[in-house]
Amino acid sequence: MSDSHIPASDIAFTPAVKTIQARKGSRETYAKVEARGGWRTEIDEDLAARLADTDSFYLATATADGQPYIQHRGGPKGFVKILDKSTIAFADYSGNRQYITQGNLSENPRAYIFAMDYAHRRRVKIWGEARVVEDDPALLQALMPKDYRARPEQVVMFKIAAWDTNCPQHIPQKFDADDVAAALAVRDARIAALEAELEARKGTSAASN
Repeated sequence: MSDSHIPASDIAFTPAVKTIQARKGSRETYAKVEARGGWRTEIDEDLAARLADTDSFYLATATADGQPYIQHRGGPKGFVKILDKSTIAFADYSGNRQYITQGNLSENPRAYIFAMDYAHRRRVKIWGEARVVEDDPALLQALMPKDYRARPEQVVMFKIAAWDTNCPQHIPQKFDADDVAAALAVRDARIAALEAELEARKGTSAASN
């Protein structure tokens, strides 16, 4: 069987996983999804919009012998850039200088991104391979968000193999502090306008009496 006929979800649905799905009754459902094309492998408008709105995600890597590690990556919305239909990249800022992720990628390029959107109760999972680029200052500068207070150190390039989304079940709804502050500011401005209008009406009524 050629690679073109292998479902993209096989990157996660290994034979062991499929055996458990069959035993627990979900294999038939996922087989139907696979028959319809399965998980997506390229960046479409949906994923592009999600990435543009992302200011935080988790990047998972593993050592050569499989020891997993997960690290948070964040920045202003739009800090994740789309380079082509299957590649994203972002500026990697200087931090605690442990370099666990970079060390893992140097011996095992397989990586995984988990991005959670609490406000809309949705999540996206992205499988692929990643690498660190240390010797391309022009690319690093191009990926660095404007006026963002961080020291860019290198670039992380992520080649997408498959991606999928999940239902909102069990995702608590949370909102960013900046979004809450903006909503409260609009509310307070409206209250102030209504109070001013009320006072003006009181003044007009008093004058007419």
